[in-house]
Amino acid sequence: MRKLYVLLPSLLPSLVLSLFLVTAAAPAYAADNGSWSVYPAASQIAARPYFYLSADPGQSIDDKVVVSNKTGRPLTFRLYAADAYNTARDGGFAVRTVAERQRGVGAWARPAKSRVTVPAHGEVTVPFTLSVPEGAEPGDHPGALVALDERIDKGGGAVALGVQRAVAARIYLRVGGPTVPAVAVEDVHVSHHQPLVPGLGDSGATISYTLRNTGNVTLSPKVELRATGLFGRTLLARELARIPGELLPGQRVRLSEPWRGAPQLDWGDVKLTASAKDTRESASASFFALPWLVAVALLVAVMVGGGLWVRSRVRAGGGWSRPAAVPHIDAAPRP
Repeated sequence: MRKLYVLLPSLLPSLVLSLFLVTAAAPAYAADNGSWSVYPAASQIAARPYFYLSADPGQSIDDKVVVSNKTGRPLTFRLYAADAYNTARDGGFAVRTVAERQRGVGAWARPAKSRVTVPAHGEVTVPFTLSVPEGAEPGDHPGALVALDERIDKGGGAVALGVQRAVAARIYLRVGGPTVPAVAVEDVHVSHHQPLVPGLGDSGATISYTLRNTGNVTLSPKVELRATGLFGRTLLARELARIPGELLPGQRVRLSEPWRGAPQLDWGDVKLTASAKDTRESASASFFALPWLVAVALLVAVMVGGGLWVRSRVRAGGGWSRPAAVPHIDAAPRP
């Protein structure tokens, strides 16, 4: 029986970007997966955790990237530049695959070699040139240099996943010109999770919202949550923890926050305030908490009350009376 293989690309910056501190003889914070690592070549001053570059439109930068092999056999990699983005799931730092269209750093950076073979327990230094086009927008343009192992690791089972592994060194490029930090909170929604019978079980809610970088610089945002009930009572006030450490320019992330112990019967508002350096924006949404059993009971009470009211009106009036007939008068003139 033949196995069905599904290709699953695995880029460390997009899935499990692993950063760790190694000995002084090796670069600090190299992107590493245990078999190989990718990092900037050390400058004359010190080792660099990432590429921090700045250039004006029309300017070119020359630099070097190091690919290190930690295994006991030679490894061959596809070396390419890629644009970075925030993952929709949790806002993590991710990079485009080699098959995707590149518009920023991924299109502007060119390694001297597109494929490189690194000897066992050795390393190879590859020069690259980053050419910023004349019409490049000012601000931050994040990306990475990726070392992709094009071999496909095949798993077991009837349907096996084919996995390609890659490691990337981040590039933080700032193009000269005006910088505009701006953040927005959008599409705030509150969904309640109530027990059927009030007081019998835990109640909760989920607050979902979109956090968007509307400026042209990378932000490290903070989000504050505040919920108020009837008469302005404060029900909840806290700073959220599950926020992307870096929100890249033009990126948006859909996030959610659990609210344990949310009121079972209340009416109020939820307000989210996002802030970063020199920017602060808020958005809110109203909520109405009402247990299903109470809602059904109220509906039944209204229906029964309405029926009794109609019945009492009929009995009081002796039944429904018909309007008196209006006599027809012929207005035609007599002959």
